[in-house]
Amino acid sequence: MPAYRGWIVERIKYKAIESEDVLEFVVFCIEGIAERLSKDPADVYRALTHKSDLLNSYVVPCFEPLHTQGKEYIIDELTSLLEKKGIEI
Repeated sequence: MPAYRGWIVERIKYKAIESEDVLEFVVFCIEGIAERLSKDPADVYRALTHKSDLLNSYVVPCFEPLHTQGKEYIIDELTSLLEKKGIEI
């Protein structure tokens, strides 16, 4: 496991994530956005939490329908939401 992934998992555990599946999905989203935008995953985490609260207001509550979608759709959706909110990573 890359070092940054452990850091992300430790940060996310403090939030209201009730299952391992949701935690893995959140990490998947963070890593996917980071890869797409060539950014550090820690910066993506901050954008989804401190700058926008998309993690707790959208990703976690919408886990059930979101996780059934393909990677491209999920990453497109999240990056689009960040852009609409004017959040830069």
